[in-house]
This record gives sequence, C-alpha cells and structure tokens, in this order.
Amino acid sequence: MKAARLVAYNQRLRLEEVAEPEITGPHDVIVKIGGAGVCHTDLHLIQGVWAETLGVDLPYTLGHENAGWVHAVGAAVTTVQVGDPVIVHPVMSCGTCLACRRGEDMHCENLVFPGLTVDGGFAEYLKTNERALIKLPPGVDPADVAPYADAGITAYRAVRKVAPLARPGTTAVVVGVGGLGHIAVQLLRELGNATIIAVDTHEGRLGMALELGAAHAVRAGEKAVSSVRSLTGGRGADIVIDFVGSDVTHRQGVEMLRKGGTYSIVGYGGQLSVPSLAMINNEFTIVGNLVGNYSELWELMQLHAQGKVKLHTSRYALDEVNAVLERLEHGQVNGRAVLVPA
Repeated sequence: MKAARLVAYNQRLRLEEVAEPEITGPHDVIVKIGGAGVCHTDLHLIQGVWAETLGVDLPYTLGHENAGWVHAVGAAVTTVQVGDPVIVHPVMSCGTCLACRRGEDMHCENLVFPGLTVDGGFAEYLKTNERALIKLPPGVDPADVAPYADAGITAYRAVRKVAPLARPGTTAVVVGVGGLGHIAVQLLRELGNATIIAVDTHEGRLGMALELGAAHAVRAGEKAVSSVRSLTGGRGADIVIDFVGSDVTHRQGVEMLRKGGTYSIVGYGGQLSVPSLAMINNEFTIVGNLVGNYSELWELMQLHAQGKVKLHTSRYALDEVNAVLERLEHGQVNGRAVLVPA
C-alpha cells in the first residue's frame, strides 16, 4: 500500500510502498482509511519537536486523525464488523490500567499512539484496536469527520472544562480560529452561554467565526488586548482559550483576563511566564489540555449527528501531503485539511 513516511526530521515526507498492516492480536482491527486529517502536530513531528519525548525510531507513517471502514478484525472483536464506517480515537489504550478505568484514555500507562509512536493513517490502511472505534451513523462520509478524532476532541475537552464558567454575562475569547478554534466557537455556543470573541490574523477565519456563533471578531496583533478589554467594558474576559500557544499569545492571553479569569492552553510552542504576584493578586487559573478521551469523542459525534457542530474541511489526495503541510505551515488552510487515499 502507499504511505506518507517520516524518514528524517526537517525533511519532506516520502511516499513509499509498504506492506499492509496485519491482524496479530484478538482485539486488533484494520481500518481502510477514508480520510486522515492533517494537523499542526504533524509539522512538529517533522521538525523533531517530539523526538526526545517519543523516542520513536524512523521511518514511520504519520497521521493521527483517522476515519474509514473496518477492513479486518481480530478473533475477539464483537462491537464492529467488516464494512462498518468508523472514526478512530487516536489512542490505542489497554483498558486495564488505572487511567483507562477512570476513562482517561490519553493517560493510559500502556498507550500506543498511531501517527506518533507507531504507523498512522497517512496510508491506505491503519492498524488500531477495538477500543478505539466509534461506528458512524449511516450516510456519514468518514472523510467529513476524520478531524474530529483529534482536533475535534481536543477542542471539546478544552471547552467542556470551562463550560461551567461560561455563564450568561460572561465573555469567552478564542485565540486562533483555525482547525481547532472554529470547532471551539461552536462548542462554546452549544455548551455555554458566554459572549464569544474570536481573535485571529486571517479575515476569512474571523468571518467564519462570526457565522459559527462568535459575537465579535478581533484582528490579532498588538491591539488585540485593548480591543478585547474595550469589548468587555474594561474588565477583561472571563475565559481565554489559546489555540496558538506562541510567546505572544501566551502574554496577550493572560493580559486579556479579568480578575479571577481562566486561561486555557491548547496550542503549544511558546513559553508561558506569569509573575507569582500577578497569579495571586488576580487569582488566575491556568489550564492545560491534551487530546480528549473516548467518551468525549462519542459525545462530540452526537453533536455532529444533531447538526450542532460542523467541520470546515478541504480534501486532498494522499500524493499532495507535502503541499498540504506547506500550506498549513504558512497559515493557508482554512478549517481542516483531509487526505483521502485514491
């Protein structure tokens, strides 16, 4: 089968012919890929940002936002059968460790992460396990929902944490209305009652945010903080969710907060620095967010099925993977890019 492989850091992915994955365990499932989302994490993997943390030997196949059809199953698989359309939770969890028993799949002590630690879905077929699969409703095209598998549930997890704080009369700021941020705007609209302010550098994304439920759109830059404070009567925002995570957005995100506000971080790459006196005097809360768990993906798919959350996607052939990654790196992807094998 054809696969897009990371063979060396800071180099383009290489399209290669590799062997199809095989069933080796009773709970294994092989998925025929219908769509694989392209994520900023893929850029970070190529750049070697995760190299020391993951300790993975190259080469391997990227792609951790996957959906498709069940192609083959292990002997003990009972919840899906060949031909079922499915979305794949990105983590293959064991189900027996304490984290799994608590329902926090992403903290599994025996975690396997296709696309990060083993071969992922930038290919024609993907090997995963039964625990990772959610069947799609009839008529749902896997390519239309694949990015929910990471971008969607990461945004869902972040919004779900702050939703109890998004009461009527409060303000929530979404910094970065790209692949994750445009989902977060919709989730804040559905799960909370705050007035939503979208902040981005791109006019098209700001326009999309207004269409999806944001009340105000603010152009990112040095005036972003003053604009948010002006829109909040000088008090500052109750909630800021940062999907960019640069040094600039970290600084500005904290400066946008009112006293007692919550700064929620999803994007990464920068360095957050807040004086302890400012933390204490303002009683700020700072929250980190990893990818959502299986239950959160199931809940998000219910919202999608009800038409309450929609993905803005664009499709590309697997052969176009490097061009897509370049577009993503230069901020030229509006919403989420999805690779569709031929």
